[in-house]
Amino acid sequence: MKNLRCDAVIIGGGAAGMAAALELDAAGFSCAIIEREDHLGGILMQCIHNGFGLHEFSEELTGPEFAERFIERVAQSKIAVYLNTTVTGFNAAPSGSAAEQSACKELFCVSPAGALQIQSRAVILAMGCRERNRGNVRIPGARPAGVYTAGFAQRLVNIEGCIPGREVVIIGSGDIGLIMARRMTWVGCKVKAVVEIMPYPAGLTRNIVQCLRDFDIPLYLSSMTTSIFGNDRVEGVEVTPMENGVVIPEKRFRIDCDTVLLSVGLVPENELSKAAGVELNGATNGPLVDSNLMTNIDGVFASGNVLHVHDLVDWVAEESRRAGRYAAEWLQGRRPEPQIRVKTGSNVRYVNPVRINPRRENQVYLRSLVVKNDAVLELRLDKRLIRSVKHRHVQPSEMINLKITPADFGGLNAGFDSCLEFSIN
Repeated sequence: MKNLRCDAVIIGGGAAGMAAALELDAAGFSCAIIEREDHLGGILMQCIHNGFGLHEFSEELTGPEFAERFIERVAQSKIAVYLNTTVTGFNAAPSGSAAEQSACKELFCVSPAGALQIQSRAVILAMGCRERNRGNVRIPGARPAGVYTAGFAQRLVNIEGCIPGREVVIIGSGDIGLIMARRMTWVGCKVKAVVEIMPYPAGLTRNIVQCLRDFDIPLYLSSMTTSIFGNDRVEGVEVTPMENGVVIPEKRFRIDCDTVLLSVGLVPENELSKAAGVELNGATNGPLVDSNLMTNIDGVFASGNVLHVHDLVDWVAEESRRAGRYAAEWLQGRRPEPQIRVKTGSNVRYVNPVRINPRRENQVYLRSLVVKNDAVLELRLDKRLIRSVKHRHVQPSEMINLKITPADFGGLNAGFDSCLEFSIN
């Protein structure tokens, strides 16, 4: 087994991992990126549509173009990159004295060159997320060929040059599914419908407009896919409308198709995190982190889609740069200051991070539980209103980001037992 040692290891070589590693490298720390694919860039490399980089680079880029900006910077740095390398074990607290444990993390990897053990003082989790599949949503019916996740279909079309079918129904209105509705249309397929169980779309408004309305693709809201038909190959799906959350069997109808794409949500990739003892957030399935993006394990940080699923890769890069800076501060010996708890109030699904430092600027991300026009986001410190922010429109598919500064607390004493609550009215 080959043994290596560095200041920090970043697990994942997508936008999150590269952004974090570049910050550590700029601060003078040795670091390594572990990536299981044969290239850096992650999922961006199959996202050939534009719409990336408007916040990060002030120009519109495709996914590969966005990734290439970071890949070029990594190539010019001192960052060690291990491709085709899979982390099989993560020991966040090796045996030894307390001082040794806090200063050392162990990663066990498998690479083309054989087994690899890496010791580091800090670890940044940047593994991204994975798609939910048919088993996760329990769609009844037969088990024919022709059922794919939207992301896998995207890889087939954009990377492998293979068209998975000709007549397509997309289940779920997540952004990848919406983008694939347009992509499949462009390659000559007929997208017959997008079926969404919720009464509102799960994807960004711009994707509803550009990927569905511009191509006259029907979107069925409040509709459940109640069966998939076919023996050897998909032959159609049964769709049943819902009213007030209850299916109406007498209104069900069939859509003939030969391919079904699933766009039913993303889940942070956290099997490795759980095995290492990282505490997870039940609302996001990502790690619980403080204002420094550090988990419950000292020296272990998380950012990007492994923490919570972002709308834009620009936000992933921004958050991950901060993770890299905070990891650098930790390596320099700076430890987190006392922080106050954050909790969700009415109509808020989750808030990240779950603790903030009232003595410095904090970047907070949250999602609404409701679709609402003229909404007001309220922040209450120990039930006392300290700030309200108006939003013309909020919906679960669009993340809200907010900066919180010491000025927001207006001199109020935020003690260790204080709690900052976020609610939408």
